[in-house]
Amino acid sequence: MSSDDLEAALAEPVPAVTPPVPTGPSRLLTELADRWGTTPAGVVGTGLALLAVVVGAWWVLRPAASPPVEAVLPRVDTVAPTIAPPTSTRPPALVVHVDGAVNRPGLHELPAGSRVADAVRAAGGLTDDADRTRINLAAPVLDGSRVWIPTRGEEAAPPVLTGATAGTGAAGSAGPVDVNTADPATLESLPGIGPTIAAAIVETRTDRGGFASVDELVEVPGIGPTRLEALRDLVTVG
Repeated sequence: MSSDDLEAALAEPVPAVTPPVPTGPSRLLTELADRWGTTPAGVVGTGLALLAVVVGAWWVLRPAASPPVEAVLPRVDTVAPTIAPPTSTRPPALVVHVDGAVNRPGLHELPAGSRVADAVRAAGGLTDDADRTRINLAAPVLDGSRVWIPTRGEEAAPPVLTGATAGTGAAGSAGPVDVNTADPATLESLPGIGPTIAAAIVETRTDRGGFASVDELVEVPGIGPTRLEALRDLVTVG
């Protein structure tokens, strides 16, 4: 190219370059930037700042979440078992006086509901000369009673605990005890009558000149309505 052509080319005006018109999100950012008098980058920064404020406010004001069930319920191995204290329903023991033809006569403690057989067993069993025909081993025993085991041929034996009179009367056909004539030893053969109450019976009948009826025994110290009912069929007044 000659110098004249080059100078002519340079003398021609250069056409203005029109920037491309943005479209889509870029156009929106540009319009917002023009409206707010800032740049698209400024619009983006402002939007991010607003988003951060909204998220932070939601986080602070959100409702408290319920704890998981595992956090509420105690661990099985940390719960101390509740053991109710034991309730004693064992009835009181009986104390009976076993005497006569037994190997170990004396006082013996028996469980409630025991029979003459249990009393004999506690006293070491019968001796060889015991009169088994005059003993009711099935008769029940009462607390404070006396179980007398007679020997063969014994005629003047004290009353024996048998089942002939509700398990507490005399052996054979001796019948009820006359509380107006019986001595203390005979009175002690009755259920629940020990030396103290036997002496009180003798003293009371002496003071009164004898008992007019069995019901008057309730006035003897140590004999209440319950004990009187236990004695009613076993005693009489002459």
